[in-house]
Amino acid sequence: MQINKTITFAETVFAQEVDGEMVLLDMESENYFGLDEVGTSIWQAMQDDADLDKVFAALLEQYEVPEAVLKSDLLNFVDRLQESGLVQVHS
Repeated sequence: MQINKTITFAETVFAQEVDGEMVLLDMESENYFGLDEVGTSIWQAMQDDADLDKVFAALLEQYEVPEAVLKSDLLNFVDRLQESGLVQVHS
């Protein structure tokens, strides 16, 4: 997957922050997902802007991490969300 994509959240996903971490419920599958602090930051950045390039830039300002590592982690995270049916990725 390339970073120059946009995402949309599945309409069946309910997200709630609890003690600094995000809990997701897919109402369709009734599966729960827990995000750690970094996953929560990514989720919130994606809620602010659906453009993954902009999410990447925002996270790069927030975390001191090599660009290649952040890009890989972001794309892997989005891949897992997509595989779970929580987001859709668009060109």
